[in-house]
Amino acid sequence: MLDAHTRSGGTAPASPRATATELAVTATDLAAAVPVPGGAAAVRRGFAARCARLLLSPWARFSVLVALLVGAAATVLLFEPQRLLAHGWPPQLGGVVAAMVFAVAYGLITVAFVPRPLLNLAAGALFGSELGIAAAIGGSVIGAGIAFGLGRFLGQDALRPLLRGKFLKTVDRQFSRHGFRSMLAVRLFPGVPFWAANYCAAVSKMGWLPFLLATALGSLPNTAAYVVAGARASTPTSPVFLIAMAAIAIPGLAGAVVAWRKRHHLRG
Repeated sequence: MLDAHTRSGGTAPASPRATATELAVTATDLAAAVPVPGGAAAVRRGFAARCARLLLSPWARFSVLVALLVGAAATVLLFEPQRLLAHGWPPQLGGVVAAMVFAVAYGLITVAFVPRPLLNLAAGALFGSELGIAAAIGGSVIGAGIAFGLGRFLGQDALRPLLRGKFLKTVDRQFSRHGFRSMLAVRLFPGVPFWAANYCAAVSKMGWLPFLLATALGSLPNTAAYVVAGARASTPTSPVFLIAMAAIAIPGLAGAVVAWRKRHHLRG
């Protein structure tokens, strides 16, 4: 039954449910209108944290590594900086300073997949046998260290979960447990690409010191042979040049024979 005041055109009294709803809406509007101290900053911090987690995720870092390597390889193909080391070396640089600059450039170029034999020959042609060997070994260690660091920081977390096959697990276990002797054998064995050994070691749990020390010692025989051959290239009939070429050819032939005899094991 309607109230008399309502029938006469007055205002009906509000129900308790409507009053509660209106109060709730009003409180929500006020809360939205009144700024909360630090609210916007908290939202920004949360967004920045999410972006940082995304950028530092394993596959994001691995994508950066792939982009860097592709860019480095493309730069080498376009500009051929390895030819600059042999033919366009600044004449004002000489002696130990020139060898140090060459070693740094050598290391940077090897990260971009430039074959080391070309650089070793250039080291011998530019600096002779003794200083050329020192520059080439120094460049090998620098390049290996750069590749190892890139692979360890940008690729290890993404690639280690993919080591599921028996062969990959065996190689990883060997590198992780016996880092020095495994890397020493890889460096001494001819035919293993320098860059491939660097990144495989980076994905494993091998330490920095065993890796670099094995690289320096294991790269010495083959590097010295190429450097001496480059230093004596002007006298190809000299005994020193012939001995250097034999030191290059015999290990390569032996490695090919071993790989051929072990081909069934490698396929398995």
